[in-house]
Amino acid sequence: MTDIHSTAIIEDGADLADDVVVGPYCHIGPRVRVGSGGRLLSHVVVTGNTTIGSGVTIYPFASIGHQPQDLKYKGEDSTLVIGNDVTIREHVTVNPATQAGRMVTEIGDHCLLMVGSHVAHDCVLGHHVILVNNATLAGHVEIGDYAIIGGLSAVHQYVRIGRHVMIGGMSGVENDIIPYGSAVGNRAFLSGLNLIGLKRRGFSRDTIHALRTAYRLLFAQEGSFAERVEDVSCSYTDVEPVMEIIAFIRGDSQRALCQPAVESTA
Repeated sequence: MTDIHSTAIIEDGADLADDVVVGPYCHIGPRVRVGSGGRLLSHVVVTGNTTIGSGVTIYPFASIGHQPQDLKYKGEDSTLVIGNDVTIREHVTVNPATQAGRMVTEIGDHCLLMVGSHVAHDCVLGHHVILVNNATLAGHVEIGDYAIIGGLSAVHQYVRIGRHVMIGGMSGVENDIIPYGSAVGNRAFLSGLNLIGLKRRGFSRDTIHALRTAYRLLFAQEGSFAERVEDVSCSYTDVEPVMEIIAFIRGDSQRALCQPAVESTA
């Protein structure tokens, strides 16, 4: 049976699973859907055309689904979709999408949005993504599975961040980060591969060795970058993570590719 505190406001039309818990002073709008096992601890506001999956916990003073911070937004009926088993900590803000984007902001399963982090309009987060305290994403950012965005970091609009990427704290990310990469800096540069993350997630020694070698080849000084991409593509057709990097580099993007500040040994 739904457990709703007497001070909470649940507007007509809201769709809550039978076992959802809504704590003191929460406010849920008329087009919000919350899946089984959802817990809104207290002082949480969820509004807009927002769908929240099962097992989601939202901590006090989070603001979910309010109008995007985009002056071009004209009230279009965009959506926000949050996956399963997501944890949203205190003071997090997440906005729905806009007509200029995909009309949907998406957060995948098992994500952790730490205190004060912000997900802007039209962002797409994969599964197991972590935004550390006060990390901020501008509009239209795409983040792959298992990426970690360090505390107080800011990601520019339209940037793509690949799977298993690690962004160091207090970084300003203006350009795309290749899958498995690690980046840091006031204006972030590629500092190598996320080797610690690769080992923690069970990538084999052979795969890590192949990624390290491919990284060195991609960001060497000889030849043009296009030639090096083609050489790596031909040499590592049977190594899926390397080919994932190649596909990412060749993918459509409105941002440049983040490069090493100096030649890196990964």
